[in-house]
Amino acid sequence: MRKLTLNELGRQSLSDYKQAEKLSITVVLDNIRSAMNVGSIFRTMDGLGLERLILTGITARPPHKEINKTAIGATDSVDWEYIDSVEECVRHLKQEGYTILGIEQTDASIGLDTYETSADPKIAVVMGNEVKGLSDSILPLLDKAIEIPQYGTKHSFNVAVCAGMVLWELSKQLRR
Repeated sequence: MRKLTLNELGRQSLSDYKQAEKLSITVVLDNIRSAMNVGSIFRTMDGLGLERLILTGITARPPHKEINKTAIGATDSVDWEYIDSVEECVRHLKQEGYTILGIEQTDASIGLDTYETSADPKIAVVMGNEVKGLSDSILPLLDKAIEIPQYGTKHSFNVAVCAGMVLWELSKQLRR
């Protein structure tokens, strides 16, 4: 066994990637405190070939040293925009026909291990603040809340880790 070289990986050029078809998954970051988490999510979205990232509230925006540190160039490949209000953002996405999935522990959450995407052509995944979770004001706007089952003593996963798990599972289901 040996590691593959960068040439052997056969990755697309930036211009080819920008032109390539993406999965119709938009990610909304609701007041994320850590710019490094934001950068990690940019990188995950690039790796999975997802549509776009929307940053809201206090979430850091490129160009930003800490985003760049973890994104490693994904801020150039992933389409992104900033909208001040998460409520405005989610309402707009609903009007565009997106199914809104909030990643949150609620009394009506569905476990990621049992959630199955339907034939929804467009999905928006909303990830919340590292301490407070999703803004209470958007809970009524969600079509579904999804949570990742946990078996340890902590009550949550790091938001970038959570995004990786959720986005991998959704993209895997949509690629079937």
